Amino acid sequence: MLDVIKSVPIEYYVWLSSLLFCIGVFGVLIRRNAIVVLMCIELMLNAVNLLLAAFSTYLSDAQGQIMVFFIMVVAAAEAAWGWAFWS
Repeated sequence: MLDVIKSVPIEYYVWLSSLLFCIGVFGVLIRRNAIVVLMCIELMLNAVNLLLAAFSTYLSDAQGQIMVFFIMVVAAAEAAWGWAFWS
């Protein structure tokens, strides 16, 4: 599995992550609905997660994957807050 991930150039991950992040920023700036804004923030967090995981794999360092775990915890707390607030 590691060879398959490393066979894709790192630039592809950078471009995909930056595209997802820009879509998220655009959604936060344009939309007024709070649920859509939270979804766009989630998209930005996932873009950062993708980039951290890609660089962590390419550099064979676990620190990026540990950061991904903490970002996922923040995203889960954000989703729980949004769900509790609008339920």
